[in-house]
Amino acid sequence: MYIGKAAQLSGTTIKAIRHYEAIGLLPTPQRQGQYRVYSEQSVELLMFIKCAQQLGFKLKELQEILHGHQGNALPWERADQAIASKKRELAAQIAELQRVQAGLLEFESQLKEVHGHCSSMSSIAI
Repeated sequence: MYIGKAAQLSGTTIKAIRHYEAIGLLPTPQRQGQYRVYSEQSVELLMFIKCAQQLGFKLKELQEILHGHQGNALPWERADQAIASKKRELAAQIAELQRVQAGLLEFESQLKEVHGHCSSMSSIAI
């Protein structure tokens, strides 16, 4: 299939496909004359890349996962390791955000307490 069909089936763009080829994420396809010809495996790889990006993987991370990938099967073991690492990273970010949220709630509570104290003091002074 040609690049337009591969883009349509994978949900990517022609520009993205050319970029992935340029940075080595997608193997250079065979050519039929001057046209690039993509296989079903290329479309599956494009779908993998798109899904991984939507889940927070950067292209650099995907390059590390797919480094040396040329065959039909994706390097699942490296992908599993990268997913586990991404999950740990995300859990740490969630914990940090929860800590910040708790701090904000405490700070808000303290401000309300001080504001309430100041309001009662100003009504006494009048």
